[in-house]
Amino acid sequence: MIRIGIPRALHYYQYYPMWKTFFEELGAEVVVSPPTTQGMLSEGSSRVVAETCLPAKVFLGHVLSLVEKCDYIFIPAIRSVKSKAYNCSKLLGLPDMTKAVIPESPPILDIDIDVNKGKHELYQAIYKLGRRFTWNPFKVRRASIAAGQAHLNYRQLMCSHSLTPLQAIERMLGTPEAGPETRSGYPIPTQATIAIIGHPYLLYDEHINYRLIYRLKQANNKVLTPEMLTTEEFESATARLVGRAHWTYEEEVVGAGEHYLENGADGVIGIMTFGCGPDSLMMDMVRRRARTMTTPFMGLTLDEHTAEAGIVTRLEAFLDMIYRKKKRQVAVCV
Repeated sequence: MIRIGIPRALHYYQYYPMWKTFFEELGAEVVVSPPTTQGMLSEGSSRVVAETCLPAKVFLGHVLSLVEKCDYIFIPAIRSVKSKAYNCSKLLGLPDMTKAVIPESPPILDIDIDVNKGKHELYQAIYKLGRRFTWNPFKVRRASIAAGQAHLNYRQLMCSHSLTPLQAIERMLGTPEAGPETRSGYPIPTQATIAIIGHPYLLYDEHINYRLIYRLKQANNKVLTPEMLTTEEFESATARLVGRAHWTYEEEVVGAGEHYLENGADGVIGIMTFGCGPDSLMMDMVRRRARTMTTPFMGLTLDEHTAEAGIVTRLEAFLDMIYRKKKRQVAVCV
């Protein structure tokens, strides 16, 4: 049986159930890299120049961890998943960058996803990928339909049950993704409702964000994330704040931030990586909006040199500010 390696980084948190379903429908075995470690980050960083962004370094570390564990590694080039909205250039070049800096990597299965080229081009790209496993076009079609349905079920599960991707993957596939602290419900009563906005590969990688969601829940806070919103909620909130989205994943930052600010979050935490131009602009829009609504906002910028003590100190100060604000509001009402 052919083994397909999938790095647990970047697009993994958005599309893993779909990818797993597609390859397994074609008779392949899916192998996922383990959770991020400092060793992975160091190995990935050693292969590229210092200016490369943190998520790309983490991704390369995951690819290195899959060497000799699979026959192929799946690395799609996702250019666009929405009309006239485009992805980051570093993510577009992932397959080529991986081939260049990790020559010992198994053969790479790459597929160019760009909805702006039309449905015909997208279908051709899917069939081209599927021909690695079968020449039967009907089998590839069935696999793609099953994969699409798995993705819809995944999104619906997160929206309807307010789950994170890790919780949803565990519930759908039965694989141990979420730690014990993220499986449990919220304590009653919660101290505050905190919305976290940013890309999934930053929000759910516990190594690079120092277990941020876990720390918030341990302090008896309810945590809201972008994946808990529907597509309609994303689009309407984005339209109110900036109009039409220009970046593929702009809605999970701008849209989620605007929605949670409008719907009573006690505070918003924005997570981005050092040197990311699009994210810095999007986070600034949300920051300005939070200021006009007098809602506490904290931006966390991550890189490989970020210290855990700094994250914890800032988080404690941020939460203390929110708790004090809520107490004052209660006192005024009384």
